[in-house]
Amino acid sequence: GPKEKNKNPPGRPAAARELGLIAPPRAAQRRGPVRSSMAAGFDPKMLAKMGVNVETFGDMNAFGDPSWYQAFNNPGYYNDTHKKLRQVVRDFVEAEVMPNVHEWDEEGKIPQEVYKKIGQQGLLPMTVGRPWPKEFAGDCPLGYEPDYFHELIVYDELSRCGSGGFLWGLAGGLVIGLPPVLKWAQQEVKHRVVPDVLKAEKVICLAITEPTAGSDVASLKTTATKEGDHYVLNGEKKWITNGIFADYFTVAVRTGSAKDGMKGISLLLVEKDMPGVKTRKMKCSGVWSSGTTYITFDDVKVPAANLIGKENAGFKMIMNNFNHERFAICCMTNRFSRVCMEEALKFANKRKTFGKTLIQHDVIRWKLAEMARLIESSHAWLENLTYQLQTMNHMEATMKLGGATALLKVQCTKVFEYCARESAQIFGGLSYTRGGQGEKVERLNREVRAMAVPGGSEEVMLDLGIRQTKKITEMAQAIIGANPQMQAKL
Repeated sequence: GPKEKNKNPPGRPAAARELGLIAPPRAAQRRGPVRSSMAAGFDPKMLAKMGVNVETFGDMNAFGDPSWYQAFNNPGYYNDTHKKLRQVVRDFVEAEVMPNVHEWDEEGKIPQEVYKKIGQQGLLPMTVGRPWPKEFAGDCPLGYEPDYFHELIVYDELSRCGSGGFLWGLAGGLVIGLPPVLKWAQQEVKHRVVPDVLKAEKVICLAITEPTAGSDVASLKTTATKEGDHYVLNGEKKWITNGIFADYFTVAVRTGSAKDGMKGISLLLVEKDMPGVKTRKMKCSGVWSSGTTYITFDDVKVPAANLIGKENAGFKMIMNNFNHERFAICCMTNRFSRVCMEEALKFANKRKTFGKTLIQHDVIRWKLAEMARLIESSHAWLENLTYQLQTMNHMEATMKLGGATALLKVQCTKVFEYCARESAQIFGGLSYTRGGQGEKVERLNREVRAMAVPGGSEEVMLDLGIRQTKKITEMAQAIIGANPQMQAKL
């Protein structure tokens, strides 16, 4: 498109330009796309005639975007609709989010009009899985049926703002709280709730975690007792994203006995104005604008019609949505790692120590190289997983991708933790100061745990990854009739 060009400020050090890590001054940009000194003498039109890819998008800082943005060949997953969507989201983030996200974080809330603007772009229904929810959102205003790569681009581009609070605030409740209602609630409930949530006129959240039950969902204690045509709900939920400003709560409750474990769990749609619902905002290390909440249910009467799916079948519904939730977390987290690296790279070209810029020190280039190799390998895995989601039917994806998604989540959050630390080391004291040059790096360092724990902690995900992979390999070995003595057991 016409905006697929380099937009870099002048005055970057010549040494770093020779390394091919950052863009040259604008005068040099007018002579053609950014490349290393090896290609500096070539005309881009000549290169194109020679079959060299010269298509670029974004700022062209080394590893600051996926490789196919930076004159590498398209891996085959993306077409013109993906490129147009990429431009739409980037323009929105540059104009509406970047200048304001620090203020929203400090205030602890994202203005409602921001949600609505994103809703008007047609982006919100894209985050609840496939297919597009036409019954409740109408035809996709973008003019096509979005796929999982469109969703990847939406999360990736939105995450350039470097704020987990903004991403969790925007999608933290919607991505995980709405799908159970969309798939399994009664029709009356769907038509009353889903359209307003997809238009950002109402907010929904998922309430599973409790003070004594997190990843161990089967141990939750919040109870719902059936009394005539309603349930009486009692219990507490903790660390609930978007809870403080939610209108609806998709709540995991125990309708069976404690001995029933996972077989005694149900999902109820609870509404904010029901008597006995109390919320208070929690003070957390990060993601301040996402509205992390402590919720108390005190004899809340919930109509039986608000039961989502069948009674005591809630655990399967919760598990059904985990792959998509973890996919979204991976998309966001790996871009946060990329943001840390790009911010550190830009700063390393300005800051001078011992008579030269940081980028001219071997140890700083080593740090950047380590970040780059981790980010790029994680993104390749993420694209592979996205392709599997796109090409498998839902049953096959549920059966095969649970372990891979769990391991990818660990990969992305561990890479994020590493990049947050190393970028902070490059920024020095500025990474310890809220606002200013180190704003994004400081904020993201506080938000590492907010990506590593929700959706399944790293320890639980590692174990799940192995156990799920064991099931798949045993199934495959049985199909091919492999010799048991030759099989390597997990």
